[in-house]
Amino acid sequence: MAKLYFKYGAMGSSKSAQALITKFNYEELGMRVWLIKPSTDTRDGAELIRSRIGLACRAQVITPVQDIQEEYRRAGKHDVIIADEAQFFTPEQIEQLRALVDEDDLPVLCFGLRTDFLTHFFPGARRLMELADSLTEIKTVCACGRKATVNARLDENGRIVTQGAQVFLGGNDSYAAMCHKCWKKKIKEQEAP
Repeated sequence: MAKLYFKYGAMGSSKSAQALITKFNYEELGMRVWLIKPSTDTRDGAELIRSRIGLACRAQVITPVQDIQEEYRRAGKHDVIIADEAQFFTPEQIEQLRALVDEDDLPVLCFGLRTDFLTHFFPGARRLMELADSLTEIKTVCACGRKATVNARLDENGRIVTQGAQVFLGGNDSYAAMCHKCWKKKIKEQEAP
């Protein structure tokens, strides 16, 4: 019985690494994996998924206007779908992934962020939280040692950004995973005269 999985975590929690390891595990068993990513994620090149630990693999890029069910039919028969940076898919595309689970009995594993730098849901992540059969948090830690849940956006001086567009691509130079307490404390310190 196939399921829709959402494996989410803060920045730096090894989501992409786990997606690529999962792909390897399926392929080692002789199964065909359709690896996809949204076109929004261009940090490592349009077609590349790269983890911080050096794992990398080419993936099919899906634009916001593409129908994932139609793209799957074009891609040919696979045993599983693995999607990285799934928070950037549209809610409609998440529904299309759900339909592939229900109609084709195809497991779909989505990896991504739950919330943005202001702790608001990404639309794709919200829809995954609503539709997934299995929700798994991939944990990471704040510099203080507590569980990190916030993707703090940093400016060029290392100060926390509290305004701006929801999507801003960046790595360790632009984001830090923090616990909510440290995030609020640092914002308060920045605002102090």
